[in-house]
Amino acid sequence: MNKNTLYQFQRWSALSGFLVMIVIGVCWFSFAKLQPPFSPSESAEWVKQFLIENRSGILWSSVIISFVVPLEYLFVTTTSWQMRRIERGWGPLSIIQLLTGVVAPIGFMYPLFIISVAAYRPEERSPEILQVLTDMYFFFYVGFALVFVLQVLVIGFAVLLDKRENPIFPRWFAYLNFFLAVVLTPGVFIFVVKDGPLAWNGLFAFWLPCFAYLAWKIATPLLLLKAAKSELEASDDDVVETVSA
Repeated sequence: MNKNTLYQFQRWSALSGFLVMIVIGVCWFSFAKLQPPFSPSESAEWVKQFLIENRSGILWSSVIISFVVPLEYLFVTTTSWQMRRIERGWGPLSIIQLLTGVVAPIGFMYPLFIISVAAYRPEERSPEILQVLTDMYFFFYVGFALVFVLQVLVIGFAVLLDKRENPIFPRWFAYLNFFLAVVLTPGVFIFVVKDGPLAWNGLFAFWLPCFAYLAWKIATPLLLLKAAKSELEASDDDVVETVSA
């Protein structure tokens, strides 16, 4: 792959990060009405009625999201590729980011399957079964965050290790990744609480991570575009040195 083709691939891969975020946000907030999450304390009868009323929105959102989630792999690959430039070849940080990034889309797809099962024929299911399925959905969707914590931590460390005169990413990006790792961590406590800021619809488990992830998902594609441009403009000797390291 020549430099210009590589640049175009990375450019569209970075932009795919925007597309995935926008499509999932619009589907879940507007069509399916699964975000913000409803309270874990809602009764089984309430959950069944919710699924009946929002059946079409949930199922069509699942169809639409299924088309865009695979694009996350392009975004993950480009992020790892630029981290490889920092490590002067594939190193532990870029590999960890790649592996955790490969797993991350599962955090979208598995919950999607579960909530789709719940919404497929809710009028024929008992309220208790539907409540179990929605509990599983939110446990997967919100509680899966710790995998993403490791991913953003290694990105942050890689940024700080870049000592070149013109670094691949600005230093503030490391601290954005560390901040996101911190605010995502409370999501693990949703398994033991049903109300308050640590519940799956609470301030620390949902709202703060949601806004922090939004900031990260805006900043990262923009920085990837800049990094890809710098790679395109780099001398051939620098590119050869990096690839052969």
